[in-house]
Formats: sequence, structure tokens, C-alpha cells
Amino acid sequence: MAISSSYVSNAETPLLDATVDGVVDYKGRPVLRSKSGGWRSAIFMIGAEVAERFAYYGIASNLINFLTGPLGQSTAKAAANVNAWSASTWLLPLLGAFLADSYFGRYRTIAAASLLYILGLGLLTASAYVNASLNQTNKTIISTTPQLLFFFPLYLVALGQSGHKPCVQAFGADQFDGQDPVESKAKSSFFNWWNFGISAGGLATTLIVSYIQENLSWGLGFGVPCIAMVVALVVFLLGTTTYRYTEIVRGKKSPFVRVGRVFISAFKNWRIPPSAVIATEEESLGVLSQQCSKQFKFLNKALYVPNGLREDGKIYCSIDEVEEAKEILRLIPIWGTCLTYAIVFAQCSTLFTKQGATMNRTIVPGFDIPPASLQASIPLASLLFVPIYDRIFVPIARGFTGKPSGITMLQRIGIGMVISVLSMIISASVEMERLIVAKEYDLVDKPSATIPMSLWWLLPQYLLMGIADLFAMVGLTEFFYDQVPNELRSMGLALYLSILGVGNFLSSILISAIDAATGGDGQDSWFSSNLNRAHLDYFYCLLAVINAVGFFAYLYFARSYIYKHKS
Repeated sequence: MAISSSYVSNAETPLLDATVDGVVDYKGRPVLRSKSGGWRSAIFMIGAEVAERFAYYGIASNLINFLTGPLGQSTAKAAANVNAWSASTWLLPLLGAFLADSYFGRYRTIAAASLLYILGLGLLTASAYVNASLNQTNKTIISTTPQLLFFFPLYLVALGQSGHKPCVQAFGADQFDGQDPVESKAKSSFFNWWNFGISAGGLATTLIVSYIQENLSWGLGFGVPCIAMVVALVVFLLGTTTYRYTEIVRGKKSPFVRVGRVFISAFKNWRIPPSAVIATEEESLGVLSQQCSKQFKFLNKALYVPNGLREDGKIYCSIDEVEEAKEILRLIPIWGTCLTYAIVFAQCSTLFTKQGATMNRTIVPGFDIPPASLQASIPLASLLFVPIYDRIFVPIARGFTGKPSGITMLQRIGIGMVISVLSMIISASVEMERLIVAKEYDLVDKPSATIPMSLWWLLPQYLLMGIADLFAMVGLTEFFYDQVPNELRSMGLALYLSILGVGNFLSSILISAIDAATGGDGQDSWFSSNLNRAHLDYFYCLLAVINAVGFFAYLYFARSYIYKHKS
């Protein structure tokens, strides 16, 4: 037994001290598994993201009330502006991911983006103080100068977030070796606890910052997120010596160049007959390519022939390059069908908040909670359910399915979409009740009066969106990280974020179109500034139908989706 124990001990030690392939330390040297990466590194990224989400939601959660209050915008215009800005914050990460994956690497991109982020928040704080001063001294310029001073730093914040958001999460997941059984399981758990961290940041800022903004000053309310972002940068930098950095292969083309070259080559070679493609294609491509070839046959025309250029002078790509392009292309149906979920999620920080502003928010006499504070129930739901999901649901599901994650990523996303449909149905029912109460108490034409209906009526729809977020958002995060080529993982997360961006843009367009269509000839639109004459209930019913249609389309594509094979 002594010999056996000694043997096991000696056998395990080299494994613990083995280097990790494909990564280096901050000085470009090989890294030991036992002294780098894993949770010791990921915890710095989660800590930085908690502070960053505190900063982001300190701006986003109550933005609509700043626009309809100090800046004097209508409900429809403010909701459209919030959706447009939110869309920018979710779409611009495509730019940040491109720069990180092609030129600067994730670490440098995060550091530079954080500095830009802090600058934007600082200018935003200053603009709020300037706006307050102008508001007191010169009422005639409220609609021009303050808005210009406010929107420039607001979009600077969006630009700073573009390099931070996709890279921090990808960099955090990079700290786990997918080829190691223990670290691979930890990586799946990382996405759950990542969501737990950002939920904690969102919960704290919604409770604290929204109160400061509503009861003390908007300037201070924007200054606190600026301080939080400074903390985020400091925490991130503290982990520098522990991180694993993806090794840069010198002389290798950018992954964007390779993928783009495949599509250009395929379209240029469009008229080449299928018989002209190399005969050994199926043997060379393997199982994944055989399956994908049926869906993306036109990409096969970009394949190279063994002797290089054909006699017709057409340029062909390598099999690996075509594979990368196919991995990106087959994500598009999932991306497109999830847009309906993003449209629904966009309402949490806009119309839900405006509803709450009309209702009874008194906790104790003399203390009213800010309407935006109920958004805290979304991250609160995630905080409560992440441990349950990770420690109870997953092990039970694993016993039935045999999958390390319990259920597949696509199943997780689908469950979230179904829950969001239910949330919209409940939202419509609560709004119908609110309108009935307003009519019963003769408050229809008194928009500034408080409806004698508790704010807590809105809690179920917020909680359901929080649970939907745990399933759909986390599932989308892991899916788009896992299913793209390894060198494009920042871009994969940016693609996931772009779902929310396009969804916000679609929400903005939908609100503006419905407002114009229903508000003509002196009629009150569905989004009338007097919410007692508006019809948010109609809009929520419409969103429930749209999301249900989106779910069935998603189900069609998800059932035929073939996961990328692990090496």
C-alpha cells in the first residue's frame, strides 16, 4: 500500500505542475497549471465585473426618469432614446471584440476600455451638475444645451463598455482549460457564478444609486457609478500576474481575415459546378463538415484543391478556414430567433419603470421607494436561483441526461424564452388592473396622481424576467462563447450581446411606429405621456405573441442544430 500511495503521489504531482498548452503568463512564459488560471484568476474578473455592472446599471436603470424629468422628454421619446442607447451598448462590443481578437488582445483592450469608460462617467457626472445649474438659471435652453452635454458622454460610456463587456467575460472563461476534465466542469460553473456576480452588482446599484438620484441629486447619482468603475479597473489589474494569456501565433492571419476570405472566395466561385470541388472533401472535412455541408454547400466552393490554384485562376481557401466560416454561419438562425426575447427584455428598464412611477410606492409614512428600485428584483431572482440551479438542478438533471451541465445550452435558452412569454402575459394583466383602478378612482385625467395600487403588483413580472435571464442570458453567453472558433471567443460573446442591441433597436422602432400609428387625430397613443390613457397592456400582449412566435422559430432551428465537436 505504501508503494502504491507513493506511486500515485508521484504520478499526480507532474500533472498538477504541468504547463497549459496555448497560454502564457504576463511575461510571455509558459504557465504552470497549479499556479495560474482557474478560480484564483477568474475571481478577479468576477469582482471587476460586479463593480462594472454597478456602474452600468447605475446609469441604465433610472435613465428614463432622468430623460422625462430634468430633460423634459415625453414617455415615448424617452423610451426610444433609452432603447437606442441600450442598443448601442450591446452592439458596440462587436467593435471591441474585433480589436481584441485581431490586434490588442483581451487584457490590453479591457484596460484601455476601462479608462474610456471612466472618462465617460466623469463627463456624465459633470453634465448632470451643469444641467441642474442651467435648469435653475435659464429655463429657455433646457431642451438644447443640457441634452447635448448629456448625450455625448452617455455614448462615450457605451463606447467604453464595448471593449470591456465581451473581453472580460471571454478572458475569465479563458482561465479554465477546456481540455482538462476538472477545469472543463469548472468553466461551465463559471458562467453561472458570473451571472451571480453581475446580478449582485445590479441589485446593489438599483437599490442604492436610484435612491440617491431620486432623493439627493442626479450629479451625485452619476458620480457613484464613476467611482465604482475606478474600483473595477483596480480589481482587474490586481490579478495581472495570475492570468493565463492566449498565446499569439506570429505570422498567422487574423481570424476575421480568414473568415472574410472564405465568404469572398465562395461568392467569387459561385458558378463553379459542384463536381469541380475536390473529390476528397467528405473525408477531409470529417463528421461536422459532412453535416454542415448540406446546409452551407456554397461555402464548399471556397475549398482549395491539392495543387493550389485551379486553371481558371480562382483562389481557394483551406479546409480549416472553411470550417471556421461554417461555425460562424450556423449560429445565425439561433441569433435571429432570439431577437424577440431581447425585445421583451428591453421593457424592464423603460415601460416597467414608468408603470411603477404611477403606483403607490410608500413603504413607511414619509418614505417612498424609487420606481426604478423594483428592477432590483431581476438580479435578486438570479442571486436566489443561481445556487439552486448550480448545486441542485444541474446535479439532478445530470443524473437523467448524463451531461456535465445537466441540460444543453439550447435547452436552457428555450426555457428562458418560454418564461419571458409568461412574464409578458402577467405584465399585461397587471396593467389592465392598474387602468381599471385608475378609472374607479376617477384618476384617468390626473397623470400626476398616485394610483391606489401597490407597486408590489409589478413584482411577479420582474421576478419572472430575472428567472428568464438566468436561463436565456446565461445560456446564450455560454453558447456563443463555446460554439465559435477558439480565436473568436470575444467576438462570440459580442455576437450574444448584439442580440440585446438589435433587440433594443427593434423595440425602439416598434414603440415609435405604434406611437405614430395610434396617436393620430388627437387620440391618445398606446404610449401616451398620461399612462392612465395609454395602453401598455395592448403592447405587452403584442410582445407576448411576438415572443411566442420567436420561440417556435427558435425551436425549429435548435432541434436541428449540431454542436461543435470538442477536440
